Amino acid sequence: MMDLNTLRQFVVVARLEHLSRAADELRVAQPSLSRTISRLERELGTPLFDRAGRLRLNDAGRLFLGYVERSLGELDAGRRAVAEAVSEGLGAVRLASETFLTLTEPLAAFKRAHPAIEVGLQWMPAEDMARRLRAQDVDLCVASQPIRADGLEAVQLLDEAVGLATPLDHPLAGRASVSMDELADQPFVTARAGHWQRRLLDRLFATSGLTPNIVCEVDEHSAIAGLISAGLGVSLVPGFARRSPVQAPLRWIAVDNPDCRRTLTLFWAADGHLSAAARLMRSTIIGWDWITSEPQEILVHHPVKLSG
Repeated sequence: MMDLNTLRQFVVVARLEHLSRAADELRVAQPSLSRTISRLERELGTPLFDRAGRLRLNDAGRLFLGYVERSLGELDAGRRAVAEAVSEGLGAVRLASETFLTLTEPLAAFKRAHPAIEVGLQWMPAEDMARRLRAQDVDLCVASQPIRADGLEAVQLLDEAVGLATPLDHPLAGRASVSMDELADQPFVTARAGHWQRRLLDRLFATSGLTPNIVCEVDEHSAIAGLISAGLGVSLVPGFARRSPVQAPLRWIAVDNPDCRRTLTLFWAADGHLSAAARLMRSTIIGWDWITSEPQEILVHHPVKLSG
């Protein structure tokens, strides 16, 4: 019979699609892990992976993975709920986001107000958020790009213009706005594929029938401003960055395109258990004044249920 250990090992193998790396992460011998997966497949009566070439999760495996993740998530949520009830405490909260630069001030305010609450932060790409929320791996997610999936609720936090950041001595630095055609040959410093800034850049150029001239892709997003000010290129930067207390010497120029915007949204699982700590953080984030960067009292919020 399948047990929790078997299911947890299956989830890791399914995520990595690589037996040796999964064995290293789980700290088990690869032959033992291979036998565990084979026993699970025999019990289910079907292969869960395609083994032609490299290991690949097949349709049956993807179907089973969804149920396993939700089941394990419910068990973990049950453990947290019991621990919260027994201790009569507020518990812990796990927040995932594509970037934490925007969230620094509300998180600091939350920690000052609730110093005893354990806060776990995790960087996460937007495409993983719906699955991880439904599996209850995290409590809350903040994304700067749309997430369309069943079983989530959402509250929009901020809708803002995204502009072009240039060095101070750039030929466009004195302009109030620029068109997409004027950006066709500009060297762009940007985040890697999947990040909201990169997706926005690719989408804007594709809609205009253009291809961006990307000269540098970075994983360290905080380095983008420094690379721009060093004269290595330009980039799309949200208006929120202009209110940062620590700013690089840059010019911010409006882009003459109504779709050059970012929408910051808070997501959580519609049917998942939220600890008292998670509910407090949700209220703090929703109640934050994202224009003045100050807390404000929110008496009621209206989440929107999402469907794929």
